[in-house]
Amino acid sequence: MFCHVAPRPRNAEATRAAILAAARERFARESYDDVGMRDIAGDVGVDAALVSRYFGSKEELFLTVLDSCANGRDLMDGERADFGRRVARDVIFEGGGEGKLKKLLIMLRSIGSAKAMELVQRTGSESFFDPFAAWIGGEDGAVRARLAAATIMGMAVSREITAGFGLTPAECERLADRMALILQNIIDN
Repeated sequence: MFCHVAPRPRNAEATRAAILAAARERFARESYDDVGMRDIAGDVGVDAALVSRYFGSKEELFLTVLDSCANGRDLMDGERADFGRRVARDVIFEGGGEGKLKKLLIMLRSIGSAKAMELVQRTGSESFFDPFAAWIGGEDGAVRARLAAATIMGMAVSREITAGFGLTPAECERLADRMALILQNIIDN
């Protein structure tokens, strides 16, 4: 006599979220060119055709992964006059949060892939640099946006590499104060 086991209920939204989470992890650990749709499907325990059904191509999945990570638009939340202080304190004391760090890792791992870099550059301009430059304003808005972003990313990477800068709390306060002045000067001038 055979027992009939009821099929597991399907939940498209949960499956899609699981695929996206698995893809985010894969792209953060491996280069774009080394990640396959079957790898991601295997991580979730689904068929690769299901990944394609939900996301289309690997390129579309990668773009969705980038979009699902923090995009830096929160830099523009808050008063312009306290931009430097707010952002410096976040970078020095709060860290980037997992979403920001994942996106940074994904971008760094993408450097070796012409296709991935094209996607990162395009989405970076559309979702961050263009709005940030417009928020900064002025004839050098784009230049200042790039300079501010490079300063922020450089400090964020430094913090992660050194596990918190290796500074005393008082030194971290001074670092945040100096970074705040630099960032505010970039934004204002």
